[in-house]
Amino acid sequence: MSDILLANEANVRLGFFCTVFGVMAIWELLSPRRRQEIPRIFRWSNNLALVVMDTIIVRVTFPILAVGAAVLVEDRAFGLFHLVNIPSVVAFILSMLLLDLIIYFQHRIFHHIPWFWRLHRMHHADLEFDVTTGIRFHPLEIVLSMAIKLSAIAILGLPALAVLLFEIVLNATSLFNHSNLRLPAPVDRALRLFLVTPDMHRVHHSIRVRETNSNFGFNFPWWDKIFGTYQDQPVDGHEKMTIGLTQFREAECLRIDKMLLQPFKSKQSQPDR
Repeated sequence: MSDILLANEANVRLGFFCTVFGVMAIWELLSPRRRQEIPRIFRWSNNLALVVMDTIIVRVTFPILAVGAAVLVEDRAFGLFHLVNIPSVVAFILSMLLLDLIIYFQHRIFHHIPWFWRLHRMHHADLEFDVTTGIRFHPLEIVLSMAIKLSAIAILGLPALAVLLFEIVLNATSLFNHSNLRLPAPVDRALRLFLVTPDMHRVHHSIRVRETNSNFGFNFPWWDKIFGTYQDQPVDGHEKMTIGLTQFREAECLRIDKMLLQPFKSKQSQPDR
């Protein structure tokens, strides 16, 4: 079974992406958390065009992607996990946790190093918060993130099946926790014990700098609580909070050409402390 999944990695990931995206898009239409003012057709067409561009660029830039790199590492018994005798189940669980922890710290670094922030701020410059925000990343950030991920896979020697599952889960949770969903408060509290929810991550997209520099997690909520970056709720409440940044607030900034040029604009280089 695992061999079949790995051999069809691209199709498996695409199938999960389309399924989760469709479910989230319908769900947030039926039960929206916030009223949206910007026409969906305008934002979605540009955000979706961006993810197509990201996919093409990363495929061209890297002849081998995360799962392929993990297969190669596994075949050659390379990396830390192959130097110590770790049971396969333990290695699998550790891989999921370590990859998520790496992305948590990568996310924090992208907020605090000026030029990394210039790349990442395009994600925060979306003026609404919905499922397409979860796929709105600058191509240069995607390339840099892939390089970090490949390095982690090679150094640690992570199992290929764990990497594939992590890629699927990360993609799905990014769509979920960026969705404009209204979850009942008891459900949200229960989910936050083991999963980043839309209400938790929406705080991270607040215009308030202190809130922007909180809730960095994508999959697991534990890292924010362990490392002191967790904020339970936005000061202004979810319905009244302002999404985005203090700059790039014109509607034309949501066009794909404007998004691609944002890192090279001479405006605010990093969030104010």
